[in-house]
Amino acid sequence: MHFPLLTTKSLRQQYERIQEQQVSSMPPVPNPDAQFLMRLLEECYARRKFTSPPEGLHCPLTFDGLSCWNYTLAGETAVLPCPYFVAGFDPRRFAFRHCMEDGKWFQHPESGQSWSNYTTCVDMEDLEFRQLVNSLYMAGYLISVVALCLSLTIFFSFRSLKCTRIAVHVQLFLSFASNNIMWLIWYKYVIADPTVVKNNGEWCQALHIVLQYLMVANYMWMFCEGLHLHLALVVVFVKERVVMRWFHATGWGLPFILTAIYAGVRGSRPDDSQRCWMEDSHTQWILTAPVLISMVASTIFLVNVVRILLTKLHSASANPAPVGMRKAVRATLILVPLFGIHHILIPFRPEPGQSGEKLYQVFSAVLVSLQVRAIKDFNFLY
Repeated sequence: MHFPLLTTKSLRQQYERIQEQQVSSMPPVPNPDAQFLMRLLEECYARRKFTSPPEGLHCPLTFDGLSCWNYTLAGETAVLPCPYFVAGFDPRRFAFRHCMEDGKWFQHPESGQSWSNYTTCVDMEDLEFRQLVNSLYMAGYLISVVALCLSLTIFFSFRSLKCTRIAVHVQLFLSFASNNIMWLIWYKYVIADPTVVKNNGEWCQALHIVLQYLMVANYMWMFCEGLHLHLALVVVFVKERVVMRWFHATGWGLPFILTAIYAGVRGSRPDDSQRCWMEDSHTQWILTAPVLISMVASTIFLVNVVRILLTKLHSASANPAPVGMRKAVRATLILVPLFGIHHILIPFRPEPGQSGEKLYQVFSAVLVSLQVRAIKDFNFLY
């Protein structure tokens, strides 16, 4: 990366040029506002009033756009902690800037400008691992999309599959397929392109909102799957058209309302509207809370369905269980991954850098991205 010396007049323009000169393998540098950069610049040059230059030939005190480098004797290398405000930089690591024998800061041979070495601020091994995890997510989502498309083709090809049960499957599969396609677009055109994240365009913000909507829709249709099975075993006789209307309202309508509230609240907070909305935000609870409630309800459905099935199987212990009941048992077992109960592992996620953190990341990538591949088999078990 090239970090030329900055003057007060050209501070913002030079900083944007710095960002464009980043190597493609480096993480994106955020775009701090001009006031933040100006404050760093002023604090840096204010040191001249309190710091005396060393005796002998030395390089001058200077600000390179990210860090303030003090006077350094010729032939020596200055060392500073990596900037904490740069995404992807580890503040526990150190950056370097070499003072040449002639009392001038080292200049990069390609740009001919003074150069600070920030390449050490990134854990390249960790970066490669993160890229591997992203590749696993993309591969898993792609496999899931193919499997879901095959299932949807089967559903739409046979008239004998026209019923409420299959209709709920179709809506669930459509929500998953749409969500997976959006995730593939996100990884391909947002995560892989630091410029998109830096520019924070409206289209990538809109893509984030669509992803959140489809994520909530996934869980709402999972809830509808569990509710339908519960109604089939407990209520037995229900008006299919009325049920499907409520399912559509719950599966597609409720997520739209929740996401609209989330987008409105988060969009009104400038601090939460940077970097394509990739950063964590407290407004996420607007979506997370309903999802958690749906998962708790689905778990209750699961427990109650198992209780009913065990009761019926116990009462029919003298006779072989009917085929329909055996299918219902298998369908109930598949509800565990269907309801997303695997997310119970989230609170046990290791902190970054701890042992087991990489194993958790790989396991999570494979499990989450291929979850819908297991759900595809639900049609053949229920």
